[in-house]
Amino acid sequence: MGLFRGAGYLAITTLVLLSLVAGSQAKLKDQFTTWTPNGCNYSADGRAVDLVLRSKNEPYASMTSKKSWMYGQIGAWIKLASGNSAGTVTTLYLSSTGNKHCEFDYEFLGNETGQPYLLHTNIFVDGVGGREQQIRLWFDPTLDYHYYNFQWNKDLLVFYVDNTPIRMFRNLEGTVTNFLYPKACPMKLYLSMWDGSKWATQGGRVKLDWNAAPFIASYKNFRLNGCEAMQDDKAAIHNCQNSTYAAPGEKFQRMGGTRTKQLREVKNNYVHYNYCDDRPRYPEMPEECKYNVL
Repeated sequence: MGLFRGAGYLAITTLVLLSLVAGSQAKLKDQFTTWTPNGCNYSADGRAVDLVLRSKNEPYASMTSKKSWMYGQIGAWIKLASGNSAGTVTTLYLSSTGNKHCEFDYEFLGNETGQPYLLHTNIFVDGVGGREQQIRLWFDPTLDYHYYNFQWNKDLLVFYVDNTPIRMFRNLEGTVTNFLYPKACPMKLYLSMWDGSKWATQGGRVKLDWNAAPFIASYKNFRLNGCEAMQDDKAAIHNCQNSTYAAPGEKFQRMGGTRTKQLREVKNNYVHYNYCDDRPRYPEMPEECKYNVL
């Protein structure tokens, strides 16, 4: 992919440096609540973690950040489980709580050895999702770490893979009838790995094979750069809505020509599923789709 390589090693090196700066300030055990101690193995320096599935008696591993953010840039470098990972789901996602929660998802769907690796994304606003998209990654995400992050401000939400935008979601309030944008929902960062045999691989036709365990997903160099606010703290939310995280500048609040071109290349070459094109599910294309390239 010439266009993606065009972002080049300079962009990736910059991301490495930014991530190292952001991730070196504290050990993960001080930043996260570990829900499954047996399934979360910290590195010796405490700044990286492996999520591990060992047996069907412990079919998930998970952690949650102690802080929550309202706008910002949140992400991590991840290396996915190698070999036959069919049936597993590995995640990095932001979420608030409650019936009308907001959520941004990266879900990596495990595969049989040599099969395409799918990245499943979704967006929930006010408790409503149904915005699933899946792309085939253009590299093997089990061989090395790659950087996955959300860039979220008052006008635009962008999902990135190694500094390449793979999805955008514009604030279309006032443009699309009844449209809601995530603008008042601080979210925590979640990491998880779990048995998704019912749906993850080929629609659930290929199940998780526990004989292939352990399954290990590795995370490091977290970037947790956002406006801190608790979910029910109205004053903090208001402050974040008027912060530089909400309005970081034209470059980040609009899609420029280069990023739009990259999005179109993803759409033309790597889309496996897009809710905008699912006519049995949505006989009429959701109006928001025509404003978002992918």
